[in-house]
Amino acid sequence: MSDKPSTPINDYDPDTEERDDAVIGTALRWSLLAFAIVGGVGGVAAYLLTRPTPPPPIQETKLATVQVREASKVELPTVHFTDITESAGIHFQHENGARGKKLLPETMGGGCAFFDFDDDGDQDLLFVNGQRWPWDAEPDAEGDKPLATLALYRNDGKGQFDDVTKGSGLDISMYGMGVAIGDFDRDGRCDVFISTVGTNRLFHNEGAGKFRDVTEAANVGGATDEWSSSCGWLDYDNDGDLDLFVGNYVKWSREYDESQGFQLTGGGRAYGRPQNFEGTFPYLYRNEGNGTFTEVAEAAGLHVRNSATNVPMAKSLGVTFADFDEDGRIDIVVANDTVQNLLFHNQGDGSFAEIGALAGVAFDMSGNARGAMGIDAARFRDNEAIGIAIGNYANEMTGLYVSHGDQMQFMDEAISTGLGPNTRLELTFGVFYFDYDLDGRLDLLAANGHLEEDINRVQPSQHYEQPPQLFWNCGRQADTEFLPVPADKCGNDLLRPMVGRGSAYADIDGDGDLDIAMMGSGQRPRLLRNDQELGHHWLRLQLKGAGSNPEAIGAWIEVHAGNNVYKRQVMPTRSYLSQSELPVTVGLGNANAVDRVFIHWPDETVQELTEIAIDQLTVVYQSAEQLASPAPTNP
Repeated sequence: MSDKPSTPINDYDPDTEERDDAVIGTALRWSLLAFAIVGGVGGVAAYLLTRPTPPPPIQETKLATVQVREASKVELPTVHFTDITESAGIHFQHENGARGKKLLPETMGGGCAFFDFDDDGDQDLLFVNGQRWPWDAEPDAEGDKPLATLALYRNDGKGQFDDVTKGSGLDISMYGMGVAIGDFDRDGRCDVFISTVGTNRLFHNEGAGKFRDVTEAANVGGATDEWSSSCGWLDYDNDGDLDLFVGNYVKWSREYDESQGFQLTGGGRAYGRPQNFEGTFPYLYRNEGNGTFTEVAEAAGLHVRNSATNVPMAKSLGVTFADFDEDGRIDIVVANDTVQNLLFHNQGDGSFAEIGALAGVAFDMSGNARGAMGIDAARFRDNEAIGIAIGNYANEMTGLYVSHGDQMQFMDEAISTGLGPNTRLELTFGVFYFDYDLDGRLDLLAANGHLEEDINRVQPSQHYEQPPQLFWNCGRQADTEFLPVPADKCGNDLLRPMVGRGSAYADIDGDGDLDIAMMGSGQRPRLLRNDQELGHHWLRLQLKGAGSNPEAIGAWIEVHAGNNVYKRQVMPTRSYLSQSELPVTVGLGNANAVDRVFIHWPDETVQELTEIAIDQLTVVYQSAEQLASPAPTNP
């Protein structure tokens, strides 16, 4: 206890408190000043010891010279195409059934085919037609108008055509879409398959210009509520006869279409989007060799489902076939609308593996599915590179998926080749490779046209009728490969706008160059004669299979001429809903001779030809004496 007297707790002396505060304040200020001096000295010392080395002063230097790459000055050839539709005797008018209700099938037809139906050595022409919808056949308005039918035109060998539809057996009405030509029973005559909205049809060529409907007996009609699109013949099991692939688009009915209430911006009904319709499975018909077929698509692995919803994925519009990995078995590549494209790799046991995404052909470079329409595949560049060209919807570039050798790995080279930027605006349907100037390089043609007649009202950059496009392959030595051909180099007739759909090519007048047919939805078609006068040489071969299928569909022709090697496939199924001629044209440019030709038949045998005349058509029959080993790929 303290000896000092305690101070009462309630006694308060303000003077004493102020004095104490003054003493404490003075001490605190001196303490802070001391800390500041010590800290300042220490901080300066620390900075002097750890400060970074100052950067050297900025000095101005001369800028490096920038070298600007100049575009190669490539002179495009002048090859005029002349519209001879009227003068050649073609008076066909496509019927799409459009009467204002705007039903989706009205936008998608139709196809055409060049083929020699009467076996006289020249290319005849078939147009696929739609029809009026049954509920629109009003007796007062159109009852006296003949129903629309297919149209068959016979070629006189000089590019003049006679309408021989009446009495041919093809003069029937259906809502037709696509066509596939092939000799399915090996009798030496080309038969006709028509895909439709509804029951598909197969017509057997009886000879003498007559066809017989054998759909039911052959078992290839499909479902009555299916909407079939592009189709084609192939020998997928290598048994020597032709099988049939049929792509199907979407699940469609009038009632469902009308219930959707699709509208254009600003009012008015619009055609529906494929996204609003379910996908479907394709058909694969295996030829049993007795005039009948068995549908095997599911067992063959062609039923691809959406992994998230388990519903059918495909919305197929274009198809073509090729042995992409050179294993002796033909593969199937399918262009799908707004969903991924499909590549079916033939496994050799009657089945296929779908590898589109793994191979790089399923999507665009950003990983998006596009509105894919027509398709073709060819060795457009050299011996090794094979390119799959796919025409896409408006504001989507045409795809050009390129693979080298047998790697089954593709990369979209549309931009680097110049093809992509020049096709972005157009809505492309029919697309195919062909050598229009016979210089030995495969060029590309695109048939374009929109779906909506009033599209320009809501999208100023778009038009219902659009110009077709021709791209000249100028070779890899240039800064670009595919150059758009202007009117002064190909003629105004080719580039005149139309509602383009199916397209095909053939030499209709026997002069060696390739002429063009293009379908117009709800319009007359366009037949364009190639009037090139460049003096280039050419080789035309038509193959007749023995152990292989009769028309050698799927065979590869390898032509050696000097330092050049050209590889071309026998494949009529290309473009959109259409078929091109079976004979294969190889442009030789200035070469005036061919050293040798190797035929790689579909049954994997190889035949060598050493004496081949140029500037004429040669028919090659599969020989019993075949080479024991594959032909070399380099001269």
